[in-house]
Amino acid sequence: MSLPVPPSLDPIQVGPQRIDCPVILAPMTGVTDLPFRRMVRRYGSGLNVTEMIASPAAIRETRVSVQKAMWDQIEEPVSMQLVGCDPVQMGEAAKLVEDRGAAIIDINMGCPVRKVVNGDAGSALMRDVPLAAKLIEATVKAVSVPVTVKMRMGWCHDSLNAPELAKIAEDLGAKMVTVHGRTRNQMYKGEADWAFVRQVKDAVSIPVIVNGDICGIEDAARALKLSGADGVMIGRGAYGKPWLLGQVMHWLRHGVQVPDPSINEQLSVILEHYEAMLSHYGRDTGVKMARKHLGWYTKGLHGSAEFRNMINFVDDADAVMRNLREFYAPFISRLAA
Repeated sequence: MSLPVPPSLDPIQVGPQRIDCPVILAPMTGVTDLPFRRMVRRYGSGLNVTEMIASPAAIRETRVSVQKAMWDQIEEPVSMQLVGCDPVQMGEAAKLVEDRGAAIIDINMGCPVRKVVNGDAGSALMRDVPLAAKLIEATVKAVSVPVTVKMRMGWCHDSLNAPELAKIAEDLGAKMVTVHGRTRNQMYKGEADWAFVRQVKDAVSIPVIVNGDICGIEDAARALKLSGADGVMIGRGAYGKPWLLGQVMHWLRHGVQVPDPSINEQLSVILEHYEAMLSHYGRDTGVKMARKHLGWYTKGLHGSAEFRNMINFVDDADAVMRNLREFYAPFISRLAA
């Protein structure tokens, strides 16, 4: 099947930050940690966004919040995402993450999970626009770096207020908005409505990024066409494929699809990613945190289900790496033959 013709996608300006090719890594709790973001940036990304950092935890400088705010110079500029429901806390947390090197601060108004929503944060803010406005205003006033906002279409299909909230965000000084094409009540069910994002694009003059269900070049092409957005944000599509954003960027720039890495390179990536996670979290926690990544990397390979069921019960990091090499050995041998 022939590739679609790439749109003429211009660089975007987020305050003083120029994003030459706006293909952005989504913030995903438990996924877009420093080891994963490093792998993504190696292959290419226009902007990396950290995991969601709770504003009260950022103020207390908890171990987890500090760990989530860690970044590598190769990621510059890096965006750090904050979540909260108290304007004073959000402003204070924003100052702290700015001091930690954030070039952009993103406000989470899209997370649908019950734990966050029950705390009146994340997508719950789409039910309380006055509070959402106060959070944006407090964050913008607290820092000198640009502030962006990530949201959903609305709380439910009876309240699709993303265009209204995006306009408020722009008027308060936000420099970009990202819209996931689902409501909060949809969670991750159904299909993302990329066409709805055009209503947000029509409502504001700042850059608009389309997000949701972008798992390849064809998805990126359709999402951009239907939404009229200035760029794409890729989240779950990058599970087990840290090279995906780079492939989309190459297509946008050159109209050519870069193939997936060879099986040899994929194994090297997995092993390097695994060792980086052990270093980042410590060996005991790292082994457990890495299991989901191993499942995503190996998905689709013959025998991968059995491999995942086995590896999820192996607690010794060295044994995991031996098992990985043994699992990949037949594929590598066939490629060599």
